[in-house]
Amino acid sequence: MGFGDLLEEVGGFGRYQWLHVTLISLPGLFMASQNLLNNFVSGIPAHHCRLPANYSLNNLSHYQMDEQQLLKAFIPPDSSGKLDRCRRYVEPQWQLLNTNNSVNISQLQTEECLDGWTFDRSEFLASTVSEWDLVCSLRPLKQMIQTIYMGGVLMGAIIYGGLSDRFGRRAVLIWSYMQVAVLGCSSALSPSYTVYCIFRFLCGMAVSGVILNGFSLKVEWIPTKERTIVGTLTSFFFTFGQMILAGLAFWLRDWRKLQVAVCIPQFLFFASSWWFAESARWLVLNRRSEQALKSLHRVARINGKSEIIDKLTVETLHSHMKKEIEACRSSFTAYDLLKTRGIRRISICLIAVWFSTSFAYYGVAMDLQKFGVSIYLIQIIFGAVDIPAKIFALGMLTVLGRRVSQAACLFLSALVIFANIFVPTDMQTIRTVLACLGKGFTSASFTVVYLYTGELYPTVIRQTGMGFVSTMARVGSMAAPAVLILDEVLPALPSVVYGGAAVLAGCFACFLPETLNIPLPDTIEDVEEKWSGRKPTWQPQEGRASSGGGVVSTTEGVALKELKDTEGTGLNAL
Repeated sequence: MGFGDLLEEVGGFGRYQWLHVTLISLPGLFMASQNLLNNFVSGIPAHHCRLPANYSLNNLSHYQMDEQQLLKAFIPPDSSGKLDRCRRYVEPQWQLLNTNNSVNISQLQTEECLDGWTFDRSEFLASTVSEWDLVCSLRPLKQMIQTIYMGGVLMGAIIYGGLSDRFGRRAVLIWSYMQVAVLGCSSALSPSYTVYCIFRFLCGMAVSGVILNGFSLKVEWIPTKERTIVGTLTSFFFTFGQMILAGLAFWLRDWRKLQVAVCIPQFLFFASSWWFAESARWLVLNRRSEQALKSLHRVARINGKSEIIDKLTVETLHSHMKKEIEACRSSFTAYDLLKTRGIRRISICLIAVWFSTSFAYYGVAMDLQKFGVSIYLIQIIFGAVDIPAKIFALGMLTVLGRRVSQAACLFLSALVIFANIFVPTDMQTIRTVLACLGKGFTSASFTVVYLYTGELYPTVIRQTGMGFVSTMARVGSMAAPAVLILDEVLPALPSVVYGGAAVLAGCFACFLPETLNIPLPDTIEDVEEKWSGRKPTWQPQEGRASSGGGVVSTTEGVALKELKDTEGTGLNAL
């Protein structure tokens, strides 16, 4: 008997679970927007140096030629023949307007944009780039916004993971909704780049709180046999959210309006979140059984199982959760992830896989303007490609197993990333197709590694392990935007780095044990006997479970014992 049996008695996957899952999953439509928002609020418009103060195109209207032709006298061409974005002539070169001129342009003296820049408003009416001149020498600051945001996501995972163990999933989730709403909308009023970065960091923390606590609260009220289908279906909220972001960005085209549009729905989610019931598992494991019992009675009433209410007592609850309560008496820390041979091998390999998957995913997803296609169209395509990618991943997992699927997804993503290096920039269709395939394979890798990790770690340290290795994914997502700066040195260099990381992670994946059709391990001893052929010589200490680093507690590992059924729902959003 376990808590899953108790859920079946109060209605299984009934009316309450449908409402519960729907309300928690809906914010996923806008969590994807938060993660990819920088593509649009910090989009780089076409630009060139502003003309010297004593010149203007209006004053030069006596020249019988269009604006682009007149600018040739002030702005030198770049390597592709277009107007240079970061240089201008020291003196106007009127002779260049003569079609028969024979001037050697390379010998003409140029200077930086001393009077600022002129931005094209056709694609973006306003962006952080055009507002704060984040171009040329300041271009790295554009990518820094995303790195700072992902730093907030990482910090939020650590802080809100610990707070949820102390105050509960529901309380932290409600707070996180309000934090995203208030700070997200406030960031639209940012008077400077520095203030905006601070708001984005704090917003990233709250986004992590929403995703992690929403995921835990959702799963802990779902019976085991329904988790696979629910996990798969709810993961598509993040997929559709990417397409919604493209639609909103195309409609508004102003970074401040878009910032408000993707954050203001969080006020509605905040209001609806008060309806949620706290995790009964968490309440029992934190000695609040009376509250857990009230929550179960409420669920039974909503599911039309009122007759079971009188039979549900605290004693019944404790008898169903006896195993979980006893498991909580053993103390495990993050150090246990590296203490024994089998677990150590698994942890090292998973660190590489999680980091590289997230690193390559955001490396491709956060640089949409390089493909020469409308940024709004490419975002919709990139969102849509996740649908077949997830279906492909689930098929591979069933037929080929976990290890082959994981390595194949990483190697294939590296292959298409490397292939795009050799495609000429004028062949935009091929470049776009390859980029979509690359994002699809990295998305499939996310789906595989989330399931695979839950099957590799034993129950007693499963959630501690999940929290630890998923932290590496957030480090990868922080590093990905910074690598894009390398294209100033060599345009192909970022792709070489992203692809190389995927190849390295694919090699590490080959050293992981296969888990297809193998029962989940419950203890560290199980893992050592099964995959390393050795028994550990140590025994866990008695005491309250702890995650050791505050990322996620072992109590969640107990509550989510059947984590293998939650295929790929949470981390695609992070």
